[in-house]
Amino acid sequence: MKKRKLLFCALLIALLFVGYAAATGGDSGDPLISLSYLQNVFAPSALRTAEQRLDDSDRRITDAVLAPAGGSSAPAQGSAWAQRRYKQGDVITGYTGMQLLPLAGEVSVQYAAGCAVDATDGVELASGKTLRCNHRCLVAEDSTVQFTVVSKTAVIAAGGAYRLTSSSAPDCNAMASALKALSLFRGTGVGIGEGFELEKVPTRAEALVMLIRLLGEENAALACTAPQPFGDVPDWAARYVAYAFERGYSNGVGGGQFGTTMAASATMYVEFILRALGYSSTAQTDISDALSRARAAGILTDGEQAYLQRTAFLRADVVYLSYYALESPLSDADRTLQQKLSSAGVFTAEAYRAARALVTSARIA
Repeated sequence: MKKRKLLFCALLIALLFVGYAAATGGDSGDPLISLSYLQNVFAPSALRTAEQRLDDSDRRITDAVLAPAGGSSAPAQGSAWAQRRYKQGDVITGYTGMQLLPLAGEVSVQYAAGCAVDATDGVELASGKTLRCNHRCLVAEDSTVQFTVVSKTAVIAAGGAYRLTSSSAPDCNAMASALKALSLFRGTGVGIGEGFELEKVPTRAEALVMLIRLLGEENAALACTAPQPFGDVPDWAARYVAYAFERGYSNGVGGGQFGTTMAASATMYVEFILRALGYSSTAQTDISDALSRARAAGILTDGEQAYLQRTAFLRADVVYLSYYALESPLSDADRTLQQKLSSAGVFTAEAYRAARALVTSARIA
């Protein structure tokens, strides 16, 4: 589109020279056209008119590209620069001039024709390449490019003409929002993606704090005066760890260590949930079969067990397991964790229904 404007300007300049050459053929009393008129009146006016018509044409082309197919009323997306969260399999189809900036997670680029550019490095992006975080990408002229979320979740800023095709993958972003609405999840407070940081590997300390919040026991943990028996726990986590040790949620990793900064695994977090719901205790020192025990207890589905066994464990998975743990039955009562928390006044039944309405994706069967 810019090329067309530049071409018009070049043509206009050429016409000016022609006009000037013609003007020199007359005399001062009867010029064909004055050079000052060409430069100061005709050229600016013609350029403004042409630019306006080109802009109108570009706008019509963009509207046509973004118009819903088959008369669908689904709104076209794409406009001012904005940041939002996406889930695995979501596809952002970008058109000429669209810009995209991955902030967290993995995003791949695909196109059959045209070009996409890493504007940060000033290089063309090969189709199939995984984009680098914090690198601005630009869809070139006359190009249609697909950006696909490869990781479980991602945070992306985008602007310009584009359309989103949502996948059917579990929406851990919505689950995080639902848990946050119930005061069961806070995130880390970073400046992107609502501070959820679902793309990170959780530490054991983070996983434990999440569990205690999920159980509605954070205030009790912070008020706990029991001794903290481990040698690797920082002050911010001391009360949580002391409470978890006293309640029998965790007995550390051995050698007087809690394993504060150790990466949490699916097995570790599921074992935390089993203990909190009454299906296990710290007497269970071999937790290698935690996933199968959770499946037998009805806390995990077959699909979830297989999924957790084959993928890297991230904060997105902590959120997923925590969200569905609310519907898990307690071992010693004919009610679920959600019903227990509602009865205890952690949140109301109405608040829970509203939070559940935020999640429209299906559970892994």
